[in-house]
Amino acid sequence: MMESLLLKLINTFIPIFVAIDIFVVLPLFISLTEGMSKTERFAVVRDSIVTAALVSIAFIGLGEIIFKVLGITTNDFKIAGGLILLVFAVLDVVKHSEERRMPPGKMGVVPIGVPLIVGPAVLTTLLVLVDHYGLLSTILSLFLNLLVVYVSFINAERIIKLMGRGGIAALSKIMAILLGSIAVMMIRIGIENILRGYAIK
Repeated sequence: MMESLLLKLINTFIPIFVAIDIFVVLPLFISLTEGMSKTERFAVVRDSIVTAALVSIAFIGLGEIIFKVLGITTNDFKIAGGLILLVFAVLDVVKHSEERRMPPGKMGVVPIGVPLIVGPAVLTTLLVLVDHYGLLSTILSLFLNLLVVYVSFINAERIIKLMGRGGIAALSKIMAILLGSIAVMMIRIGIENILRGYAIK
């Protein structure tokens, strides 16, 4: 039982981690909060994490209802979600990721909480993971990832000094390739399930 949950946690943690892409979000967070006091920055971190958590949970809760209303099957969503993630991954590889992720607007829970931490890629990943691995492991992995984001934000300047902007940029590209691989896997599983269904009929 514990081994099964641990395996599910690993399989759900990695896609969410890749979709958030903390290596892209960190430099943006520093640039957006530059000049703030420690108290002000901590308040921004707190609000952004709470916002990201609430939006994610609400989206997971409404996802199944949306499926039923629109008549969408989980396999349909896996294929569509995989295609969307694949587009994001390709954009991250061929373009500077800040161009895609940097939204217009003022400082606050937007844009850091949404869409920098929790954007379309993360929300799509969450719904697919809930269907494939279950609600418990997906929620736990989401909160573990938000904990990673929280710790990274609190120590943002130290991390960038340690790794350098070049190192962070390189890791971001690697994350994009991994996200692309996960997207292809989702598409493949969706197609296989649909074909299997037709074969049984």
